[in-house]
Amino acid sequence: MVQQASLGHRVFTMFNYTFLTVLAFSCIFPILHLLAVSFSSASAVASGEVALLPVDFTVVSYLYVFGNSAFWQAFLVSVERVLIGMVINMLLTVLLAYPLSKEVQQFRWRTIYAWFFVFTMLFSGGLIPWYMVINELGLLDSIWALVLPAAVPVFNVILMLNFFRGLPKELDESAKIDGAGHWTIMWRIVLPLSLPSLATVLLFTIVGHWNSWFDGLILMNDPGNYPLQSYLRTVVVESDVQFMSDMDIEMQLLLSDRTNRATQVFIAMLPILAVYPLLQRFFVKGIVLGSVKE
Repeated sequence: MVQQASLGHRVFTMFNYTFLTVLAFSCIFPILHLLAVSFSSASAVASGEVALLPVDFTVVSYLYVFGNSAFWQAFLVSVERVLIGMVINMLLTVLLAYPLSKEVQQFRWRTIYAWFFVFTMLFSGGLIPWYMVINELGLLDSIWALVLPAAVPVFNVILMLNFFRGLPKELDESAKIDGAGHWTIMWRIVLPLSLPSLATVLLFTIVGHWNSWFDGLILMNDPGNYPLQSYLRTVVVESDVQFMSDMDIEMQLLLSDRTNRATQVFIAMLPILAVYPLLQRFFVKGIVLGSVKE
């Protein structure tokens, strides 16, 4: 017999659905508005007529951005950064998390090493020593300046090692009885069972590298070496009206600094918007299971 839900339960459920709907819309609204601005004419945007739907629909801003070599150069720098950084981060994260996930009886100095890495999360040498070290190593104006300083994401290491500690210890013991060493156990047993955690860490790594902008401004002397987010920062903060100089009057009525910026920002969002659905089904499980143990 199915009991009918009480009035309080129905009110609570309705409140939850309403709240989550409003919250979801508040997250989606800026994206829809940005998309509408990018497809609207300059006069409609300037007069404040654009909300969620384009006004005086036009693709002039996209045609301009597609021909903007500086934007695509920065885009390629970010793609290169993500690909190189993703490989380095994931490799070092796994190689650190696996031994740190062992008990003290198996790895005597495990606690000392773990606290050593946690200490780096709480304290740092500061911005100036960070810059001086990178400069002395001769990494300025290179892709390695964007990748190597963040090669070991400690938060991801902690998330991964906690997930490893949650795996049944019997698997490790049975593999050792069959003669498997640590490398075999890690690559053939532990990692295949850790897809949720790996996907979660991979998502953090991709988003972190793609969205990072401050290090690009500090470590790149040549604007041609800026990653995409550093380039967009200069576009958004410093209004660029030079691109209007070579356009005729009719083109200027359709394209403005605001529509140009909206188009570039929206295109920059697309790779991350495409990655999230692919890893979403692993995300919640990886966060929960990787955060419940010490």
